[in-house]
Amino acid sequence: MSYSTIDTSKKISFFDIRELLRYKDLFYTLAYREYRVRYAQTFLGFFWAFLQPLATLVIFSFVFGKAIKVDTGAIPYPIFALTGMVAWTYFSFVVSQAGRSLINSQNMIQKIYFPRLVLPLAQAFVGLVDFSITFLLLIVAMVWYGITPSPHIWYLPFFLLMAIIAALSVGIWISALTIRYRDFMHVIPFMIQIGLYATPVAYSTHYIPEKYQLLYYCINPMVGVVEGFRWSIIGQGAIHPYTFISLGIVIILFITSLIYFKKVEKVMADII
Repeated sequence: MSYSTIDTSKKISFFDIRELLRYKDLFYTLAYREYRVRYAQTFLGFFWAFLQPLATLVIFSFVFGKAIKVDTGAIPYPIFALTGMVAWTYFSFVVSQAGRSLINSQNMIQKIYFPRLVLPLAQAFVGLVDFSITFLLLIVAMVWYGITPSPHIWYLPFFLLMAIIAALSVGIWISALTIRYRDFMHVIPFMIQIGLYATPVAYSTHYIPEKYQLLYYCINPMVGVVEGFRWSIIGQGAIHPYTFISLGIVIILFITSLIYFKKVEKVMADII
């Protein structure tokens, strides 16, 4: 029988990729379990993943497309909205699930050792299911309206990576903060609800006054991600210079979230 010794006095880097790779089987198991539990014992099962973005699209098309009549140029409004929803759907799922991942797995955390970062990372993997479904709806809509992809479509993997990092950065921050302050469990739904309308998913950043745009891109890093998705998929407009500031803030949030998470991880089993 082999034994492993955990030396808490040893200085550990804030992101130990080798340790995470040693627990890759646990990562896959947790991700698969989350996927199975999500649709277990439901009447519609997997179709719930289609209904949520479809219902949101119908509401946006009626309110912003018909009533407010948001200007989308030559692009049909459903296409315009879906390009933003592709990024936001993934972000909202990962933040909501990763933020509660530690609390939901507190029994496992208290009994065995494993890198706790595996829990929010597994949610980021499961969120790709929702992303794929929304992206499939976008492809169907583009075929229906006869819209061809933008020549900038090759930049989409980069903005997808930024969406993953943005979702993980907020999710990791909230998951670590929730350990000490359970109030954040109530903040998550409110933040996602407000964030949907504070992010240019249903409208363009052109509706934000110029004097507020720098602040807008800074306090909401998903602005640059959503605008990047829209630019790379349908090629509408040009990349705003503030987008790079927004993406830089995403990187800063991600690094600081890992540092704080590693700090809380040392006492996580004691205070959870």
